[in-house]
Amino acid sequence: MPSYSEPVPSLDQLMRSPARAVPVTVLLIALNILLFLLMARLSLSPWSLTHADPLAWGANFGPATQDGQWWRLLSAVFVHFSFIHIAFNMWALWDVGRLLERLLGRWRYALLYLGTGAAGNLLSLAVQGNEKITGGASGAIFGLYGALIVFLWRERRQVDPAEFRWLFTVAVGFSAVMLGLGFFIPAIDNAAHGGGLLAGALLGSLLARPWKPGSPLAREQAPWAGAVSIIGLLALMASISPPLYRYQEELRARAAIQRFDAEEQARWDTLLRADDRAALSFDQGTGALEQEIAASYRHSFEELAAVRPATPVPSKDALLKLESYAASRSQAARTLAEGLRACANPASTGPAHASGRPEECQTTANQTPASRRHSIRTPAAPSRGDPAP
Repeated sequence: MPSYSEPVPSLDQLMRSPARAVPVTVLLIALNILLFLLMARLSLSPWSLTHADPLAWGANFGPATQDGQWWRLLSAVFVHFSFIHIAFNMWALWDVGRLLERLLGRWRYALLYLGTGAAGNLLSLAVQGNEKITGGASGAIFGLYGALIVFLWRERRQVDPAEFRWLFTVAVGFSAVMLGLGFFIPAIDNAAHGGGLLAGALLGSLLARPWKPGSPLAREQAPWAGAVSIIGLLALMASISPPLYRYQEELRARAAIQRFDAEEQARWDTLLRADDRAALSFDQGTGALEQEIAASYRHSFEELAAVRPATPVPSKDALLKLESYAASRSQAARTLAEGLRACANPASTGPAHASGRPEECQTTANQTPASRRHSIRTPAAPSRGDPAP
């Protein structure tokens, strides 16, 4: 709360506040930069974080956020996708954040920043939740500009006329230009920007405090701002479309596919290593074929079937193909083992083979396990692309 016994600093002076006077702004910038650096470690280039999964770091996306992960409305405020993205946002935050932190105080300012950022992401979710992965501090920054515009208009008689014209023109002009660019640049999340701006105007009215002794009472604006905020929030929640799929189902499908890929080579390597350690008898070889291969494929089939998604996740087709593949390989391995046993025991196949083994069975029986290993090839799994998020 400003002390009226001392001269109230001008808005220009507040905008030039040193870092020690605006700890919340400094902390917010530090958190954004720290998260960006952690994400950049996973990418080949910090200019574009192509190898860092933004969803893993908390970005906003309908199938994930609406799958019980509503905390993404806040975490997405700290997720940026490129160096230019974060550099521009942090410059804007440092420029307008110092002024708002000094005007509102630390706690009100922090609440304004986080609240408008979440509100912007909520509107983005309603507009394009199933289409784009979104993130960035710009929604919260637009919220700061929305609160600044309301403050300047409310305090227009307390602000120096030249300072009012300059700051009001810059705040309104910046907001208008950036919103206008959003209609021409698809990468800009205009919904988050517009939502943050409107939320900033409303929250700024609720959180406002008198600036000078002659300032109008902020509480006169609080009732209507609170009512509009509640009505707007309820309407926004009601307008959000159901997600196309559940992100947790997609993650389980991906994990099952990765386990299958790892097991695919391991199951054959296990059999072949056992073949190298000791010469297996014919019965031992066919038994290993059933136990190591057929049973393993059956287990993989059961694991894949257990995570079969109920919604059309991006990895569903690949999962179903692998499920069918595992079932067919399990049956093929079991059929092969039974056929080899039939060749090794012609009496069990009936009178037709009583006089001896067929030529193909004789050839198979004369092969040692070591010679047969070179004819074994790991079956190729169905072709599939990387599942989209």
